[in-house]
Amino acid sequence: MTIKEAQQAVDKWIKTTGIRYFNELTNTAILMEEVGEVARIMARKYGEQSYKKSDESVSLPDEMADVLFVLICLANQTGIDLTEALEKNMAKKSIRDADRHRNNEKLR
Repeated sequence: MTIKEAQQAVDKWIKTTGIRYFNELTNTAILMEEVGEVARIMARKYGEQSYKKSDESVSLPDEMADVLFVLICLANQTGIDLTEALEKNMAKKSIRDADRHRNNEKLR
């Protein structure tokens, strides 16, 4: 699935199953909540926090997909073509960071 197809699929789902988009502020809050769930898993799986009984059924891929879903909702609501945005962002990073990381002693 391309990013464009994902944006179209989310839009279709929202307008049929979801009824309508939550407003942009609500979706921003939901996005932060979903990112927090990813952070919780990362802290337990890759960090120093220990698992709790309630953490046993969580899925990192599913939580990352939740983040992507809400981000796509916000892009759709605000008229952003994520393919175009990502392409422009990668071009910017390629110019700005052409030597930055290569010259970073901390990365060696």
